[in-house]
Amino acid sequence: MPLNDTIARVTARIEDRSETLRATYLDRMRRAAEEGPRRAHLTCGNQAHAYAAMAGDQNALATGQAPNLGIVTAYNDMLSAHQPFERFPELIRQTARANGGTAQVAGGVPAMCDGVTQGQVGMELSLFSRDVIALATGVALSHNVFDAAIYLGVCDKIVPGLIIAAATFGYIPGIFLPAGPMPSGIPNDEKAKVRQQFATGEVGRDELMKAEMASYHSPGTCTFYGTANTNQMLMEFMGLHLPGASFVNPNTPLRDALTVAGTQRALEITNLGNDYRPVSEILNAKAFVNGMVGLMATGGSTNLVLHLPAMARAAGIVLELEDFDDLSNATPLMAKVYPNGLADVNHFHAAGGLQFMISELLDAGLLHEDVSTVMGDGLSHYRQEPRLTEGRATWVDGPRKTENDKILRPASDPFQPTGGLKQLYGNLGHGMMKVSAVAPERHVIEAPCRIFHDQESVKTAFKAGEFTGDTVVVVRFQGPSSNGMPELHGLTPTLAVLQDRGLKVALVTDGRMSGASGKVPAAIHISPEASKGGPLARLKDGDILRVDAVSGTIDCLAEDFDSRTPATADLTGNGHGVGRELFAAFRENVGLASNGAAVVV
Repeated sequence: MPLNDTIARVTARIEDRSETLRATYLDRMRRAAEEGPRRAHLTCGNQAHAYAAMAGDQNALATGQAPNLGIVTAYNDMLSAHQPFERFPELIRQTARANGGTAQVAGGVPAMCDGVTQGQVGMELSLFSRDVIALATGVALSHNVFDAAIYLGVCDKIVPGLIIAAATFGYIPGIFLPAGPMPSGIPNDEKAKVRQQFATGEVGRDELMKAEMASYHSPGTCTFYGTANTNQMLMEFMGLHLPGASFVNPNTPLRDALTVAGTQRALEITNLGNDYRPVSEILNAKAFVNGMVGLMATGGSTNLVLHLPAMARAAGIVLELEDFDDLSNATPLMAKVYPNGLADVNHFHAAGGLQFMISELLDAGLLHEDVSTVMGDGLSHYRQEPRLTEGRATWVDGPRKTENDKILRPASDPFQPTGGLKQLYGNLGHGMMKVSAVAPERHVIEAPCRIFHDQESVKTAFKAGEFTGDTVVVVRFQGPSSNGMPELHGLTPTLAVLQDRGLKVALVTDGRMSGASGKVPAAIHISPEASKGGPLARLKDGDILRVDAVSGTIDCLAEDFDSRTPATADLTGNGHGVGRELFAAFRENVGLASNGAAVVV
């Protein structure tokens, strides 16, 4: 089928908008590639330092004839999703040696768990950790002895940070090797129910802890479809994973076989061989459009509306919120995975997963086939799924029909005709709303607002019984320059309770929600943020707000709104404790949320 007109139009618009920046980027990448293998430019002393710890690999490294892989790892055992990476470097080294190459851990990057820091002060470092990860990866690869890179990362800010760095070092190839999701625990809707019961005092902390531990119970990615699993989807749609690698469980024979196959492929695509595939050629406008289509078709995390523009800019590509909005309108919602449905990612994978979805979208003309990937030319490589054959990963044709149409549907018969991300624009600023899990009758909320400056104050007001009528809850001074833009995920149970009581409620904030924002309408990432004098700073308690995801508008209806003096907040308490002192320069220099809230790009 020919390419969908909207997909073609948005891609052309991005290419035109990015023409100068992309040309400069590609020229830099090509000149770097023309210099040949990086080690050739190091002195003997430089190289001796680099290889001193490499024992039996020293001769191969010193002669420079075999490809050398740099491993950038986000391993720690604070994140269940990253704990399996502990085993990966040795398996990669062994595989490289067996295939005539070498591999070294180039460096580690920080990887914080948003689940641990939700509602805590540490969450104020979370978004900025993306830029730190990019910087740390830059330091790791700056040793300049690598012919390709293997990136080990899964979760929320880790993959975007690694992509920013991979694009910056785009003259060398790169492959992302995931660790996979943990096996399914208690159903996500049951976990959410217990959280709401705890919020209303129906159950105690012991029952809440029991439910949480039964949900997050073993190594692997959390099984709901939040930012971490959305990242994994993106890496397949954008051609940086091996096909079908995203949702294979950790510490299984197939998972190990995929790690071996990924290492072998990384050795094959360096500029020492005949199939050179630098990241700079993979991460073009078509790849980013494919990623955004995947985001819409799966109902993925709103955090990627922040991350994708930052990732793209590192590759010389400029994305705007209008691109997300237009692509969402053209893309059918094909999956129902929690919080958009009851299934988790293991159920989604079993129903046909990404391979079914990519095949359907390609056949519908909603994806670019003519892209470069780590597997070869053409996204059709990702119609295939892996199998374990005599201990090795092999690929066969993926499923062409869904195994469960309550979880996964064809593009011709989707759950919704659009992807569920809406751009909002009005006198309150510029932001986004995810509506894929919001009931249609809640897509327009018009009600008086209550103003808060942190999420704990909302919870306090809720416990005091202050929400008795329809309300738009405004939580302002939560943007990146205010306090690092922490997720306000802790508000979801509270607002859901109010909604279940029959009230019309919505959230408006210059902060962000997680991939589990759920069924409550939430206008997020409002830009400019309040601390920069943005419109939210002019709101007063009782103002009538209209949040309209149908028309894509967000407005205060007060006649004197534009003439008001913006409120200010005492933000001095946001600058110290739990490492916040170290991030003052980030808060001072961060860009607008509508451009990705980035510091380093």
